[in-house]
Amino acid sequence: MRPMRVLVVEDDVKMASLHDSKRRAADSTGRPEYLVPMGEHPRGKVTRDPLELVLQRAINRMRRLEAVTDVALSQLPLDELLDELLLRTRDLLEADTSAILLLDPEGKELVARAAKGLEEEVERGVRIPFGQGFAGRIAAERRPIVIPDVDHADILNPILREKGIKSLIGAPLYAHDRVLGVIHAGTLARRDFTEEDAELLQVAAERAGLGIDRALVHEELVRLDTLKRDFIGFASHELRTPATVIYGVLATLRSRREQLSDEQVAELEETLYTQSVRMKDLLERLLDLSMLDAGGFKIAPSRFHVGERTRELIKTIDPDLETDIRIGIPDDLETVADSQAFDRVVTNLLMNALRHGGPPVLVNAEQRDRHLRFVVEDRGPGIDEAVASKIFTPFTRGERSQREGGVGLGLAIAHSYARAQGGDLRHEPVPQGARFEFVLPVHGVA
Repeated sequence: MRPMRVLVVEDDVKMASLHDSKRRAADSTGRPEYLVPMGEHPRGKVTRDPLELVLQRAINRMRRLEAVTDVALSQLPLDELLDELLLRTRDLLEADTSAILLLDPEGKELVARAAKGLEEEVERGVRIPFGQGFAGRIAAERRPIVIPDVDHADILNPILREKGIKSLIGAPLYAHDRVLGVIHAGTLARRDFTEEDAELLQVAAERAGLGIDRALVHEELVRLDTLKRDFIGFASHELRTPATVIYGVLATLRSRREQLSDEQVAELEETLYTQSVRMKDLLERLLDLSMLDAGGFKIAPSRFHVGERTRELIKTIDPDLETDIRIGIPDDLETVADSQAFDRVVTNLLMNALRHGGPPVLVNAEQRDRHLRFVVEDRGPGIDEAVASKIFTPFTRGERSQREGGVGLGLAIAHSYARAQGGDLRHEPVPQGARFEFVLPVHGVA
């Protein structure tokens, strides 16, 4: 490699170590032209030619780009992959924040999945409509977008302004001509991102999109394999138990009915009814999951009062439990959503709080950021730490739930119904008890 061109300055003595002395240019004072300070040298200050600065900066950027497009990243689990991509993208663009939003299964909204410097996006479950705002336009138009001044731009995500972001740059994430989401970076000081910055981010996003697509496919295959394995265990125990009892009762009644007293027959019939109801409930839940997993649920939005409908649902569960539930929903709060799916989510959340939590159960709702946010919180022992990360996975049960006869389907069904509407269901840790937030996009409401 050719020696780096430097200028060494020490007191009044000026010397230059040059690869080619003929390339030196001097002004009227005899000083080399276009040399800038670069640090300290044993014999004085070191300066570099601007051309070498440009080359070195290009080399550094290329190295950072290679880090973002590193093939080895695609072998990481999805969450680890997103984490590494954000760190390396932020470094690539010398930005202060970075975030990835993934398109929901219905392709209607971008959901914040991972962030650096903007962790609140993920914590609050930020959702941006496809085609709207900064991220929504990037996904819809499939091209990078730069916003030099956030204060004078169409930004739907309030967190960006809350965090003091001044400039933004973003690019679409896609694989096999299918949009997966958006990656964006921001700075706390105003910055004019260049066309080169946009091209770098787009190249990084294209490679990252392929890795994310592979990770999503792998995550889904793992989920399905786990679901199959858990279903076999579920069927062999939860369904076998009532089936065995039902068969035993029927066999007894058929062979010994004349030998039994009326009281014994009545007791067996009650057992038969109880176990039949249990099996019916289990089968209905499994059919719900199967239908939702296959995308067979069709959304039929309608307008209704949230508080009124919630009170009706509580009465259907058990009218005597109304004293254990405190409702803090505004009387005039209306929404437009699929009422059946709403009922399934809320009913499962309430039953989970009443069965496994502790009174009082707090129910609140508000419409904010184009979404209905419905919260159910209890004061019970909370979610077991061992299963907190997978409570929406079918057949997941903590130790307390197993002791209390839970089957691990209620929250999974609620989560699936929420997702089927383009919404989400999240568990939020609290000091005592359990807190769930049901986020639902509002259809046809300004």
